[in-house]
Amino acid sequence: MKDSERRNRPLFPISIVKELTELSARQIRYYEEQGLIEPARTKGRHRLFSFADIDRLLEIKSLLEKKVNLAGIKEIFMRKELEQREQELNEKQIREKNQITDFELRKKLQREILFQKPGQKNSLIQGDLFRFFH
Repeated sequence: MKDSERRNRPLFPISIVKELTELSARQIRYYEEQGLIEPARTKGRHRLFSFADIDRLLEIKSLLEKKVNLAGIKEIFMRKELEQREQELNEKQIREKNQITDFELRKKLQREILFQKPGQKNSLIQGDLFRFFH
């Protein structure tokens, strides 16, 4: 299980979240109404919170203590989400750009096998060949 999956897995009822965050149930429900958090729901419609939800509630609490209003908090969270999406997109584009296709790899391998001199080290990267041996 990936860390992001683990952090976003809904585990905690509101009673535990109240203890961990020192927020009232009403405050937690209000932040949910404002769209600042989105806890999961059980079949019985009970809220279940993840570690990520708890972190976000603690961040909301901290920002409120610094006199940031709810509109400001929403703006901060929106910017963070946009930055995160942009970073993920950039990382994906870099991975795709650097990934060699199977066709290109076969051609490169064919050229190196045909034109390799005795004693010359193979220049193919092991990671490129890994997909053929899994």
